[in-house]
Amino acid sequence: MCTQPSELLNVIVCFAPVFSKQSWEHVKVLLVGAILASGKRTVTAALRVMGLQEEKHFQNYHRVLNRAVWSSLAASRLLLGLLVTAFAPTGVLVMGLDDHIERRRGERITAKGIYRDPVRSSHSHFVKASGLRWLSVMLLVPIPWAGRVWALPFVTALCPSERYHQDRGRQHVTLTDRARQMLRMVKRWLPQRAIVVVADSSYAALELLHAVREAVTVVTRLRLDAALYEPAITRQPRQMGRPRKKGKRLPTLQQVVEAPETEWQQVQVDNWYGQGPRGVEIATGTAVWYHTGLPVVPIRWVLVRDPGASLTSKRSSVPIWTQRRRRYSNGSCNGGKSR
Repeated sequence: MCTQPSELLNVIVCFAPVFSKQSWEHVKVLLVGAILASGKRTVTAALRVMGLQEEKHFQNYHRVLNRAVWSSLAASRLLLGLLVTAFAPTGVLVMGLDDHIERRRGERITAKGIYRDPVRSSHSHFVKASGLRWLSVMLLVPIPWAGRVWALPFVTALCPSERYHQDRGRQHVTLTDRARQMLRMVKRWLPQRAIVVVADSSYAALELLHAVREAVTVVTRLRLDAALYEPAITRQPRQMGRPRKKGKRLPTLQQVVEAPETEWQQVQVDNWYGQGPRGVEIATGTAVWYHTGLPVVPIRWVLVRDPGASLTSKRSSVPIWTQRRRRYSNGSCNGGKSR
């Protein structure tokens, strides 16, 4: 058995309770090898960088991943604790939520599906990709030596295709359902910390935001034609009828962008898409977003406009909204989009 660097062992020793005593000896080699290896972090690459390319019983290291019994959630929780202690011991935790497609082929890879390729697709061109869909939650922290914010993933879940569940007679778990489970789990891990989650428009679903509104704050993108309303008026004592869910209809965000009476405020963004400080204009307000048959979610919407861009350009306004964590009356608001 090779000797691992003591500096790295001091970091990974906290994962020892997750594994059995026999498996832990092989896990140490794989963890250190994954840290030192360049390129793909495969078992073979980890053994090669550790000088074990001639190991006769190399299958024992593969069995850590395909046979050994250990909890990946327990390891994820320990990893999150290490990241928070090292990079964000105090203050609000900012996390990212995103999915990606791992392009894999083979008869034994049954969980693969066909999805929209977010890289090669556009508004007018649709490109499909086949593979495995993974959903990751990442801790977003500024790295001093990198000079930028890094996304450090600490938990990843497989989201099989709908056909995969149908063939096995199971109820399909959608991407937003899996996101709800993961966000509520992370909040249980860190009950005393305020969490802000940044996600794209795929997770702007009313059901998702309504389910996690008391746990985390969500910042995502809202469609310009979303139906926004004033909050429902306070119900009077002894009033008959069903309680109101919404109030008066408000202008859409597209109408707010085009209205000449919209008040725009000048703000300075320290790091605009990694290009340094930049002055932009914003307009903001509160509303409730509602769709028939779905929960009502209070939101705070923010329109961001680049003064150097044309007002008719789609890039000139970016709708963003955050999910509230307390009652609507105290000014903190939520947002969502139905799919």
